[in-house]
Amino acid sequence: MKHITCIEDLRQRHMRKVPKAFFDYADRGSYAEETLRANRDDLAQIKFRQRILVDVSKRDLSTTILGERAALPLILAPVGLTGMQFGDGEIHACRAAQAAGIPYTLSTMSICSIEDVAANVDNPFWFQLYVMKDRGFIKELIERAIAAKCSALVLTVDLQVIGQRHADIKNGMTVPPEWTLSKFLDFATKPAWVAGVLRGKRRTFGNLVGHLKGTDDITALGTWIATQFDTTLNWKDVEWIRSIWPGKLVLKGILDVEDANEATKTGAQALVVSNHGGRQLDGAPSSIEVLPEIVDAIGDKMEIMFDGGIRSGQDVMRALALGAKSCMIGRAYIHGLGAFGGPGVAKAIDLIANELSVTMGLCGVNTIAEIDDHVLAV
Repeated sequence: MKHITCIEDLRQRHMRKVPKAFFDYADRGSYAEETLRANRDDLAQIKFRQRILVDVSKRDLSTTILGERAALPLILAPVGLTGMQFGDGEIHACRAAQAAGIPYTLSTMSICSIEDVAANVDNPFWFQLYVMKDRGFIKELIERAIAAKCSALVLTVDLQVIGQRHADIKNGMTVPPEWTLSKFLDFATKPAWVAGVLRGKRRTFGNLVGHLKGTDDITALGTWIATQFDTTLNWKDVEWIRSIWPGKLVLKGILDVEDANEATKTGAQALVVSNHGGRQLDGAPSSIEVLPEIVDAIGDKMEIMFDGGIRSGQDVMRALALGAKSCMIGRAYIHGLGAFGGPGVAKAIDLIANELSVTMGLCGVNTIAEIDDHVLAV
């Protein structure tokens, strides 16, 4: 990997090594992908203030996230189907995050189950929850996360209605894959990926299959999932979850000041400014566009995390400068996983950490706490 210099290099390798349906699932957005592009474009418009002749010999990237020490202000975000990018992908990604000293978040829609990951890593991890119509099952999921000693619950609040992702429809994206001639030919050209996924513990949704009556059959499970996203989800459901979950709670998917103010009343410790990576409401503002106003409104009441378009250490610096305390990455580490497995995730984290360190030095700051809007060019 010595010639891998940036996340885009990992993305290009990921695209070559993983079947198109699974690459596109991770890489693409909803509808016309306006919000997906805005996440990246708006970050790129933010420029730094270069400073010179400042002693930056003692740069320190460490910080605290939800009261826990972290080696850098970065979190691996929840990503569904991670184990279809690379066999046992959730376990490999979690190990890489823990080795780097940062949190990892397991998705409800993961391939490896909560228990699979807990049995194969050394430290607690975060668990992300989608609230479905079957509240009994959701209660059971939360209890499983408690039993696994998950250190935070990340409640995703922006998926009551699913934004259409054109690429997934065109690719016939299913788990496990439905076979067509084009898919067979695509898979046949990627024998390393096939072998890795076949060696993995599972090839379906590990948190769901076997835990729901009548859904041991994959087709039945798929039908159940399609009917379960709940359009009645509201703030009272957050109260209900808070009554069951005893630990740290993070609300992910806040993009509006009014919603951010409501979030402060829930007892959650943090929120994530996020538009679901441009995969939900197309035409919504970029995450970085709304970050400053949310920070101004409730930054003294809750810890604010940022998600949406992070591909470099410079992007992390931009979000921190506008008030975020830490950043989530999804696609960036998934590109590393698809390209090289666990070492690829470690590479993605290292790339971002090194870029952040250099950017801090060239902007004349030594610590994460020093980063504010003074590092930005007016």
